[in-house]
Amino acid sequence: MFEGPLTESILKRAQERGLIKILLHNLRDYANGKHRITDDRPFGGGPGMVMKPEPIIHCVETLHTREARVILLSPQGQKLNQTTLQQLSQEKHLILICGHYEGVDERVRELVVHEEISIGDYVLTNGALPAMVLVDGVARLVPGVLGHEDSVQDESFSHGLLEYPQYTRPAEFRGLQIPEVLVSGNHQEVARWRQKMGKARTKERRPDLLDDSESGF
Repeated sequence: MFEGPLTESILKRAQERGLIKILLHNLRDYANGKHRITDDRPFGGGPGMVMKPEPIIHCVETLHTREARVILLSPQGQKLNQTTLQQLSQEKHLILICGHYEGVDERVRELVVHEEISIGDYVLTNGALPAMVLVDGVARLVPGVLGHEDSVQDESFSHGLLEYPQYTRPAEFRGLQIPEVLVSGNHQEVARWRQKMGKARTKERRPDLLDDSESGF
């Protein structure tokens, strides 16, 4: 599942340039027994299967460094946001555990996990897709990955607001003109317009992001 997203575009170039390093680990390689089983039926009964503790903990302990931060992707985790991505981009070593089936044995959480992260209030087949989301979100905040340091400064959520409307050529399309301020050459006016529009868009679409002091602007 990881090969396509992690070997294309920005993430591919970032790895080729040595800005980030992404390694995939198959839990079966850390499982015991002839059949390398990584899951089993839940104690107490119930549907589905539960990921066994031994392969996961063996893998984490093998990979662990003093700088490692171990994250379990789980619908029970803290909801991922831009602030969390910025914090994680400062870490030197992240170990991501992808939950699967009915979840992982609780002892994994107790013994090796530092925090749990969710990408939303819904359930997916497994934690691989959330892990890819986290990797992409973190990687693009690493200096040099996007090429231009200002690329991430004015994006949605970077300052607690949604991003202002963006335009490019042509200046007129199907009767719709771009705002005149954008071609005025007045950088201060452009900055003010962008801030105003960012707040307006946030109030319209995500009022929950606005501080109480800004909610009545």
